[in-house]
Amino acid sequence: MAGMWTRSSMSYRTSFTLMLAANLATTSLDFAVVVLMFRHTDTLGGWTLPELGFLYGTSAFALGTANLFVGSVDALGTRIRTGTLDTMLVRPAPALAQVCAERFSLRRLGRPVQAAAVLGWSLTAVHVHWTADRILLVPVLLACGSLIFASLFVGGATLQFWWGEAGELQHSLTYGGATVLQYPPTVFAKELVAGTVFGVPLAFVNWLPALHILGRPDPLGLPTAFQYASPVAAVLCVLAAGLLWRAGLRAYQGAGS
Repeated sequence: MAGMWTRSSMSYRTSFTLMLAANLATTSLDFAVVVLMFRHTDTLGGWTLPELGFLYGTSAFALGTANLFVGSVDALGTRIRTGTLDTMLVRPAPALAQVCAERFSLRRLGRPVQAAAVLGWSLTAVHVHWTADRILLVPVLLACGSLIFASLFVGGATLQFWWGEAGELQHSLTYGGATVLQYPPTVFAKELVAGTVFGVPLAFVNWLPALHILGRPDPLGLPTAFQYASPVAAVLCVLAAGLLWRAGLRAYQGAGS
């Protein structure tokens, strides 16, 4: 299904190129705001511009990758209201895979590509003593962060089985969460930072591993093991999203179409 939608979009190459360029330009404005702030200050919460570039690059890349592969699950509520979800349930393929592959769009590559460019610049600009564990932690946090955001996409969308207007709640956790993670934890109240660790595990996307990579102190004073716990958080998020999806399907009564 994803291949079908890709071939469809590539049939109009000029349109696809323009949409991808527009996506790149739009997402670039987020980091432009950060750069403008640093025209009036040398640090933000004690963090330098290259360090914020690292936070921005990792959070935006994780969000963009998750959005590329499972972002179409946003429309689950519309399918439930119109009854089109019923046709997916009778096909010989997993319903979640079908929902995620529906209207798959390569133009969403704009966000992770732009984020990767910012991340690449930040890695060359930050003053870090690169050790083996710090080098390995970078791809690990990117993969785990993508899984955490993908789980939030699916888990938030699944709430629409019971609450049809849960789409905005999902967006607050995904797009809103990624925006929060673009800034250092030192600019937020400790209660909010603690909520991203023990509540919605957004801190495992980049905040906690970044503390070790960049050699920054933990504002919460958590054990060092938390800075390496992104894989554990990602696995738990995937399991939770899977269980929530199965519960939603069991609760779904269908439209009889």
